[in-house]
Amino acid sequence: MKDIAPSTELREWFSHDPKKWAEFKMKYAKELGAKKELVQEIKRAEKENGTVTLLYSAKDEEHNQAVALTIYLKKG
Repeated sequence: MKDIAPSTELREWFSHDPKKWAEFKMKYAKELGAKKELVQEIKRAEKENGTVTLLYSAKDEEHNQAVALTIYLKKG
């Protein structure tokens, strides 16, 4: 599901800098707000299958788009 990923501009700005983590989460959440169909598709898959696996390629296990997406999904 490539389209659920943060925009290239946002990823490049973040550059996996933990100092930018809080702001990255907010900016990514804003982008996700415009991708409601994709978010709902993930939620449906979780409901149907019980588990959804989010992949990422960052070396930082705590500050990456999968973690930010998980936080977003849990909020709403």
